[in-house]
Amino acid sequence: MADAPEGRLVGRVIAMPADTNPEGDIFGGWLLAHMDLAGATPAFEIAQGRCATIAVDAMVFHQPVSVGDEVSLHAEVVRTGRTSIRVHVEAWKRSRNEARNEAVRVTEGVFTYVAIGPDKKPRVLPGTAG
Repeated sequence: MADAPEGRLVGRVIAMPADTNPEGDIFGGWLLAHMDLAGATPAFEIAQGRCATIAVDAMVFHQPVSVGDEVSLHAEVVRTGRTSIRVHVEAWKRSRNEARNEAVRVTEGVFTYVAIGPDKKPRVLPGTAG
């Protein structure tokens, strides 16, 4: 497992009791939604406007997240195409219940976004040959 996050920090959130599944762990969908928002940050910057998520690949849940954990989200662009942007997103947690308070990677995945025009159809990224 990685020792340090890859990509830049784009968000932080605290896991709350309302975000748990029936087993008491944080619901995977909650984490996925925050990761999608984190990946959209660099995608919006590159697209210089509206984007839509079209795919999530290689999603891996390494460890559960518990209520009270601080989740940090890191994103790094891995590829751009004519209309699309692929972003690797990692979620790291710091537990409030551990004395060392070390960050541990809990989830990672690759999100693909497409730049969207006013007609809600894919558009060419700025600086890309049409």
